[in-house]
Amino acid sequence: MVKIGVLALQGAVHEHAKRLESEGTSKAVLVKRTEQLWDLDGLILPGGESTTMRRLIDRYDFMDPLRQFAASGKPVFGTCAGLILMANAIEGEEKGYLAFMDVTVERNAFGRQKESFETELYAKGIANDLIAVFIRAPLITKVGTDVEVIAYHQEEIVAAKQGQFLACSFHPELTDDHRFHHYFVDMVKNAKKNVV
Repeated sequence: MVKIGVLALQGAVHEHAKRLESEGTSKAVLVKRTEQLWDLDGLILPGGESTTMRRLIDRYDFMDPLRQFAASGKPVFGTCAGLILMANAIEGEEKGYLAFMDVTVERNAFGRQKESFETELYAKGIANDLIAVFIRAPLITKVGTDVEVIAYHQEEIVAAKQGQFLACSFHPELTDDHRFHHYFVDMVKNAKKNVV
């Protein structure tokens, strides 16, 4: 059984926890205090409002602990706003925030809330017909040489992986399709096995 945290400051926290628990091989932990991070095998940065999440990360002194967690080699998965937090560059802003991944993102690239939609995607190594929900979703506009593109929507990048980091523009926690979470749980299990 692996322990995977969901950063519980704001956003779709309980939906991710429910998906993780449904795996049967992972225990979900709602992370509200920095000291909870050190007992985890992996971490999810959920969708929500990225500016609000950034403020709360600063207010509750999560910045350095999150960077230390990432530096330890443990897997981190960011969805929607979580992707924005993980990107090393955000279009129209001076710099990224946590900067875990060598990607550039554009906020709200698919339009406002009323332009939300659901579609099927081919996700490399995960599924040929993954159900993806896009809500005020960001877009990955550039990737570094070490970044593997996992999924496209109409030739635009919507999911990527770099080492132990996984991120997507959409909300896999809002569907009954568990395969993206299953993929991340496998990443966590493999990382745990490889720890000496």
